[in-house]
Amino acid sequence: MPQSLKKGETLRDRYQIREQIGQGGTGSIYLAEDTRLQGRLCALKEVEHNQALPTHIFEQAREQFFREASVLARLDHPNLPKVSDYFSVNERDYLVMDYVPGKDLRERMLEARRKKEFLAEQEVIRWASQIADALSYLHQQDPPIVHRDIKPSNVKITPSGLIKLVDFGLVKIMAPDEVTITIIQGQGTALYTPLEQYGGDDTHTDIRADIFSFGATLYHLLTNEPPAEARKRFLDTRSLTPLRQINPSLDIRTEKAVLWAMALHPDDRPKTVLEFREALLGNQEAPDHVHLHRSSFTAPSFSLFQQEQIAGYVAAGLFLLGLVATLLR
Repeated sequence: MPQSLKKGETLRDRYQIREQIGQGGTGSIYLAEDTRLQGRLCALKEVEHNQALPTHIFEQAREQFFREASVLARLDHPNLPKVSDYFSVNERDYLVMDYVPGKDLRERMLEARRKKEFLAEQEVIRWASQIADALSYLHQQDPPIVHRDIKPSNVKITPSGLIKLVDFGLVKIMAPDEVTITIIQGQGTALYTPLEQYGGDDTHTDIRADIFSFGATLYHLLTNEPPAEARKRFLDTRSLTPLRQINPSLDIRTEKAVLWAMALHPDDRPKTVLEFREALLGNQEAPDHVHLHRSSFTAPSFSLFQQEQIAGYVAAGLFLLGLVATLLR
């Protein structure tokens, strides 16, 4: 997607663009200066809706953006960037939030990998505790808010050591009596996406999707290796390597907690992110059945073509299930 805003351009006579600092499937993120508050930098997230949408769907998608932006603007938590404004310019919508300086956790992990080292386990758990605080705050809103795109590059650590969970691009407000339009949301990043988040509808996605992505993020940070995708694990349970086979220095308690969060079925995961944090901290025992040193299940062998076909059937099946659930409501 081409960059739509240029350096020096000003929106709403207030936000002067400095540079593009990110890009995704629905638009770009820009670093901007708030000219009304001298010296304040902000991140400007742009959402561009699909121009091929029928007019009424486009309007519904835009209404959804404003509803969700208004909810985000009311949030106030030290581990979340503050959303301060939202508006539209022609066919694009914008969300203005605090700019968070510092490196993201993906950068920290890659630095350790280049040195042929692992990030310190206790440091990662300290980060995880802050991430859990932010997610718990989101999940306890009424209605609950699901981030839906937790990954190392969406977690930043400020120069003072404070963790910030950034990028609300895929946020889902869990309104129980409302059909969700997924035009602007997408599916998240495959490496960290639970099986139930695939498909075009996410009526069957809840806070446990964030717990899966959180666990997959910690897997990557603790091993320097990306986890096997959920679709691949569905076809072959052996495709996910236990963490301690990659990083033998890890505590078995940490491995069990992370694998618990990454269970394929939502019912097999921790019920809340705080329950997951307690397992990471050693205050609660993860179920023994999640430990993956050996599995009694022997997966069938499929060709690559067959695997792609089956994965497609799984995604299509999940989509149909969501569609049926929507129609029945």
